[in-house]
Amino acid sequence: MKTLRIICLALGFAGIYGSLFSQSYFDDGLDADFHRGRREALREKMPEKSMAVIFTNPVKNRSNDVDFIYHPQTDFFYLTGLREPDAALLLFSEPVSVGGELVDELIYVQPRDETAEMWNGKRLGKEGVGKFLGFQQVYLNEEFLEGVSLEDFELILSFNLADGIEESNANKSIQSMRDQFKEASNYPDQLSEVTNKMYELIKATDVDNSANVAQVIGRYRKYYPEVENDAMLTAYLEAESPEKRMEIAQEIPAHKVNISALTEIMESLRGVKTAEEISMLQKAIKISAIGQIEVMKALKPGMSEREVQGIHEFVYKRYGAENVGYPSIVGAGHNGCILHYISNDLRNPDKRLMLMDLGAEWRGYTADVTRTIPITGKFTAEEKAIYDLVYKAQEAAMTACKPGSEFGDISKIAQRVINEGLEELGIIIRGQRHRYFPHGTSHHLGLDVHDRGEYGMLQKGMVLTVEPGIYIPEGSDCDPKWWNIAVRIEDDVLITEEGFVNLSADAPRSSAAIEKMMAQPSILEEWVLPEL
Repeated sequence: MKTLRIICLALGFAGIYGSLFSQSYFDDGLDADFHRGRREALREKMPEKSMAVIFTNPVKNRSNDVDFIYHPQTDFFYLTGLREPDAALLLFSEPVSVGGELVDELIYVQPRDETAEMWNGKRLGKEGVGKFLGFQQVYLNEEFLEGVSLEDFELILSFNLADGIEESNANKSIQSMRDQFKEASNYPDQLSEVTNKMYELIKATDVDNSANVAQVIGRYRKYYPEVENDAMLTAYLEAESPEKRMEIAQEIPAHKVNISALTEIMESLRGVKTAEEISMLQKAIKISAIGQIEVMKALKPGMSEREVQGIHEFVYKRYGAENVGYPSIVGAGHNGCILHYISNDLRNPDKRLMLMDLGAEWRGYTADVTRTIPITGKFTAEEKAIYDLVYKAQEAAMTACKPGSEFGDISKIAQRVINEGLEELGIIIRGQRHRYFPHGTSHHLGLDVHDRGEYGMLQKGMVLTVEPGIYIPEGSDCDPKWWNIAVRIEDDVLITEEGFVNLSADAPRSSAAIEKMMAQPSILEEWVLPEL
């Protein structure tokens, strides 16, 4: 270790440190300046005399002593760039004194551990987080909240911490920090956005109007389990007199925690992408579109759903994508009617449609591209009729992808086109309610496949999906010739000043373009593995 330290000093810390952490940190990803800028943007939106606390994700166990590949909480990564567990970030709206020094942010990280790093890879530690991620105030997680008084703040912004953390040795530090924060902030046991609103309503209500509030709580109990399971709200609802309700109101613990404001701020920030984020998304989407192209060329009868999944994900890995953005969906025939079908275990799909909803993750950002193609290389008449209708709906919906349109306009347009088309095909009658198009048409895309963002007016810089679909499962109330036809076409679009750019346009979309691409030879045709 002494020799390593001397080499680091001689060659320069940043270069050597970057190579040590090449498996988790990328020189072609987001840099420290990006994350610093995002913290500044959040701080500008915070109320005066407030503090924000953001914990990263805990470790998730897969089986016995094997954990899932770690993925940080995306808001935490957005603000810090740190990919390691057992960490927390504090941001202050104005500089405060900590240890005799004025600071506006603190980050707490796991310590270096020679034995743990031998098994699980290098850690940045205090020094690495400071130099590699650009933080000035870095502490070990065992020092959490030391020298920080929550009494100095009028408001504490947090995400909902009601969900427990899986108990394990790997999560002791993150659980300890969360417990310390809850105790220091007087965090209520049953806090949720709904119960928090109920508490605020109770505290703001006088004795004469308490019965009206009790009625409101009664209505909310029907729809929100957290209200039904809250002992204090139940006691208020069941109180035999207005005076008793006021006594219960006095027993509600005073706290400064707000679990709504931070979510709202992060949605406003993450919904509109910066130039750096758009660059990451373009790479993820380009790779995913190429994956669709290679499968179109390689697919033939007899290929299993899992083999098709493997081709997609091989392309991702070949380009250096670190992961998939979400579990790959590869469903043939009736499996395509299952919206989030991820088992992908049908061995011989035969002559059916293959619905493929997949996305590569590139430096934390995920694509979300869906194509539906005929396993034989040619659509049947019924398959083509449904496919072309979905394509028509997508083309029409994309006309609403421009600044000033409402998010809901995209879905309304797609729904109208699909309803009219299903009626023309005789699958439904005019005005009939149906479930052949059961999902929305668009969502934000970014660090999460269903990314944070506001669902009002479209703005320049938003990246969103446009994904109409038609799914006709067996037994549907229509001619059986339509049964087990499932089609979804999904593209990722960037809202520009003039309109939009389809970032996934490389993957053929029209039925004719798909058939043309499927007629091309595949580089995988000569790859034959031995029989088992």
